[in-house]
Amino acid sequence: MVNMYSQPAAGRSYINFKIMKNKSKLGIWLDHASAHLISFKDITLTVTKIESTFTHQRKEEALSKSESKMHNKEEQEQGEYYKKIGAVILDYDEILLFGPSDAKVELHNVLKKDHHFDTKIFDIQQADKMTEHQEQAFVKDYFSAK
Repeated sequence: MVNMYSQPAAGRSYINFKIMKNKSKLGIWLDHASAHLISFKDITLTVTKIESTFTHQRKEEALSKSESKMHNKEEQEQGEYYKKIGAVILDYDEILLFGPSDAKVELHNVLKKDHHFDTKIFDIQQADKMTEHQEQAFVKDYFSAK
């Protein structure tokens, strides 16, 4: 047993170990309708889904009343959708946002305004529509390469 206050024996030295926390990693494939949150830890992937409440049917209902009301309703519900995603992101250090639409950029812009996300590392990549297995492989490949 090494006493950290004693001097090392002749010809030996003590090694200082700095314990670093593994960064938690999250890949998010998203469009305006749904988000697939893929947590990456070691070689384990965990998938969670968040759906937007602003469906095509609700858009039609709001549009029948007025375009202005439809736009306000869409903005309100998109804001709630991004807030749900942001609540999950708070538990992660590195976040990959990817998908076919500009929802990933919109989400990033919303999160940049909130100082809770200042220490988070974001990367945004364009990606086509994918199967769940393709999304998971994309996230695994991305974080394994780092």
